[in-house]
Amino acid sequence: MTTTAIEKAGLAALQPWLRDIAAIADRAQLATVTGRLARLGVGVPLEVYVYPDQKDRRRYILQLAQGGLGLPDRDDYTRDDPRTRTIRAAYERYRERLLALAGLKAEDVARLSPLVLALEARLAEAALTRVARRDPNAIYNLHTRDSLARLAPSFDWAAWFAALGAADPGEFNVSQPAFAVALAQAVQAVPLDVWRAYLTIHLLDEAAVRLPQAFVDARFDYRGRAISGLQQPVPLAERVIDTISGPSGGEPLAQALGEIYVGRSFSPEAKTRALAMIDDIKAALRARIDKLDWMSTATKQRAQKKLDAMAVKMGYPDRWKTYEGLQIAPDDYAGNWLRAADWQFARDLQDLRTPVDRTRWNQSPHVVNAWAGGLNEIIFPAAILQPPFFDARADDAVNYGAIGSVISHEITHHFDDRGRQYDDVGNLADWWAPEDAAVYKARAARIAAQYSGFMPLADQPINGQQTLGENISDVAGIQIAYDGLQRALARRAAPARIDGFTPPQRFFMANARIWRSKMRDESLVNQLRTGAHSPARYRVLGPLAHMTAFAEAFNCPADAAMLRPPAERVTIW
Repeated sequence: MTTTAIEKAGLAALQPWLRDIAAIADRAQLATVTGRLARLGVGVPLEVYVYPDQKDRRRYILQLAQGGLGLPDRDDYTRDDPRTRTIRAAYERYRERLLALAGLKAEDVARLSPLVLALEARLAEAALTRVARRDPNAIYNLHTRDSLARLAPSFDWAAWFAALGAADPGEFNVSQPAFAVALAQAVQAVPLDVWRAYLTIHLLDEAAVRLPQAFVDARFDYRGRAISGLQQPVPLAERVIDTISGPSGGEPLAQALGEIYVGRSFSPEAKTRALAMIDDIKAALRARIDKLDWMSTATKQRAQKKLDAMAVKMGYPDRWKTYEGLQIAPDDYAGNWLRAADWQFARDLQDLRTPVDRTRWNQSPHVVNAWAGGLNEIIFPAAILQPPFFDARADDAVNYGAIGSVISHEITHHFDDRGRQYDDVGNLADWWAPEDAAVYKARAARIAAQYSGFMPLADQPINGQQTLGENISDVAGIQIAYDGLQRALARRAAPARIDGFTPPQRFFMANARIWRSKMRDESLVNQLRTGAHSPARYRVLGPLAHMTAFAEAFNCPADAAMLRPPAERVTIW
C-alpha cells in the first residue's frame, strides 16, 4: 500500500535476478538461472511444485509441468480470428514495454520481441491441449534425473536441479515429456540473447503488480484490459489482498490473512450446520449409488468405499501455518515477494523427505471457494459459509440449494470423468469393472456433447470436453443436494411457503442466486477458451434441464425451453 516507497525502490529487489539473466553466457548458465527462477514460481519454461505422487499418496514428489507461455492458451499462437489477433497485438505491446522498462535499447526491443514470441510458439506447439491434460494417466510419467537426461539430452538437467535446490530429487513426475524434449531442443537452437529477453519478460510480468506504476499499468493493459475487458483496475487494497492470497489462497502468506479472518468473522454455527448437510448429502449419494441400474454390484461397493473414506476439511485448519525464518521488511514489497516465494519453495522441498500430511491445508480459509482435494477429500474454507452460499437465518431449502449444491458438487468431483479414476485413498488406480466404465464414458460423452451445443457468444461455444468434469459435477451435484434436502425435511418440516415460494422453489432459486455474475465479452471468451468451468449462466441452465424436480416445482410445461426432452436427460450418479 506504500506506493511512494514502491516507486522509490524501483527494480532494486529484482536487480540481482536481472543481472543473472543478463549475464547468461552459455547453456549451463541458462539452465541454472531457469532453475532459480522456478523456485520463485516463475515457470520459465517449466513449472515445478511438490505434491503427493498420484499413484502413491504416501509420498511427496517433484512435479514438472509445461509453462512459460505469455498468451492465455497454447492455441493462441496459431489461432487467426480477430479476437486472438487483438490479444497477440496487446501481448506484443506488453513485451515491448517490459523490455523497455528493463532498460533495453529501442532497436534491441524491436528485434527481440518477435523472437521471444517465436520461442514461445515453438514451446506451445509441443504443449498438450487443456483437454489432453485432463487425462490423469497421460500426465503421469515418472522419471529420474538420469532418465530425463536421456529423454531430453540437450539441456543441462544437473545444473537445473542443483539451482532448484534438489540436486538429487529421486523419482519425479514429468507431466508432459514431449514438452521437456522440445525445451531441450529449443535451448540448443534459440540464441541466448532471445532466451535472456524471454526470461526478463516473464520475471517482470510475474513481479509487475509489486513494482512501480509503469509496470502495473503495462500489465493491466494486457492482462486486465485486453484479456479480461476491464476498463480500470480494481482498488489497490483489493489488489494487495489478491496478491497476498493468490487465486486459491495458496500463496505463502495467505494463511496469515486467513487466521485473522477466522478470528473476526467465522461462525461456529455455520460449520456445525454445514457438517450436518455433508452427512445428508453423502447419505443421498450413497442411496443413489445403490439404485443405479447400470453399475455392477462390485463397482458399487468400491464406489461406496470411496465415499465412506472421503475426508472433510471444514472452516480452517487445526494447526495454523508458521513462518519461522521468513524475513519481511517494511517498504520492500517486491523483495518480500521474492523472499516469501523462495522460503516457501525451500519448505516444500523438505516434504520430499517426509510422509504425506493428510491434515495439512494448502488453501487459506479467507478465500470464497471450495475444492475436491487430491487425497480423496473435500475442502470448504470458512469464507464460503456466508451469503449467498450459506445463511444461518435461512431455512434448509435455501441452504441446501446454495452451499448444499457446492458440497455435493465437490463430492461428485471425486466421481467425475477424472476423479472416478482415483481410489479411496486418492491413488490413481482403476477400480471399475470394464463394462461399467464403458457405460460411464458413454453417459459422460452425452453431457460433453450437450454442453458443446451451448453458444454463449456468436461463434464461441462451450468446449464440452474441456469443461466435462465441472459439468458432470454440476449436473449430478444439484440432484444429490436436492435428495439431501429431502432427508433434512424428513427430520424437520419447512414452512409450506416463505414469501410465497415453496421449499423446492426456494431450493432452485437459491442455487441460481449463487451463480449470479456479470462478465465482459473479453473475459467470457477467455473463460470459454481456457477455463475448466462453463460460464455461470450455464451452471444453472445446464443442470436444471435434466431435473424433473425442477419442472415439477415450477409447473413447467413438457415443452418448456429450459427442459431437455426426457430421452435427452442424463443421469450418471
